[in-house]
Amino acid sequence: MMKTASCLSKLGAAALLGLGAIGAAHAQEKFTYMTNWYAQAEHGGFYQALATGLYKKYGLDVTIKMGGPQVNIVQMMAAGQAECVMGSSDLQMIQMREGGVPVTTVAAVFQKDPQVLIAHDDVKKFEDLKGKTILIASSAQRGYWPWLKAKYGFTDAQSRPYTFNIQPFVADKNTAQQGYLTSEPFAIAKAGVKANTLMFSDQGYPAYATTISCMEKTVKERSAAVASFVKASMEGWKSYLADPAPANALIKKDNPNMTDEQLAYSVAKLKEMGMVTGGDAASMGIGTMTDARAKASYDFLVDAKLIDPAKVKLADTYTTSFMKDLKVLP
Repeated sequence: MMKTASCLSKLGAAALLGLGAIGAAHAQEKFTYMTNWYAQAEHGGFYQALATGLYKKYGLDVTIKMGGPQVNIVQMMAAGQAECVMGSSDLQMIQMREGGVPVTTVAAVFQKDPQVLIAHDDVKKFEDLKGKTILIASSAQRGYWPWLKAKYGFTDAQSRPYTFNIQPFVADKNTAQQGYLTSEPFAIAKAGVKANTLMFSDQGYPAYATTISCMEKTVKERSAAVASFVKASMEGWKSYLADPAPANALIKKDNPNMTDEQLAYSVAKLKEMGMVTGGDAASMGIGTMTDARAKASYDFLVDAKLIDPAKVKLADTYTTSFMKDLKVLP
């Protein structure tokens, strides 16, 4: 009889342990983050946090959804399909806010915008591009193009549409094209073309890039989950730059067109240029944003008449509350 009671008590304990395990499983809060392009090294820290269990460690069941050229990630977030999105830049997110979507940026992984112009090797500086054809995407009209026009005297007459294909550039020595520091220069070098890369942020372009931007409602109502996501993501970025292998496996799974060679090139560029670990991040931690930089981005958009300051307040566009005490130092 005692034996039976003992067995029952053991079964009861096992059942309770089982319930505890189920409780722990349920404690993993679902959280979806949507990137701004096909999976690549520029998204590495987020994939690293997923691959190495950092999100789980902080109580989150994270799904990373890929964006792409035809995907309006902010619209999808507003429709409830993601908690937060990867803004290409803080400028883009400020403009979304002015357009009526209550989005708030809580972190910025890239301390410099990796946007560049790529020119043939006779062009050594931005000033040398006067009179040349410059291939730009339509989105540039609401970002770097007004800045380039104001700073270097470029004109709309010299711009042509960029179709995310390097062939027109390769074929015409009188042409320059937009690109990402970590991407198109690699493809162009592989095509055997000697080219120079001109980076906007080295000339005072204020934008942050690769943001974590969320609906204001999410920031307020799920602040603990947002804080966990931010913390795990920044630890993921630190880990990715040290050993990118776990994330790269997931990146290639999501984006089978991605090659090891491209991933290695991109990671090397991210390190070389201090994209994640340079600037204020060196002393304040990966993902940091400062009031001064946020104001510089806002002021640029106002001066370029890309936003109406009466429709959007700077203070509503971002918050430093999730980053200020985090300090995930490189």
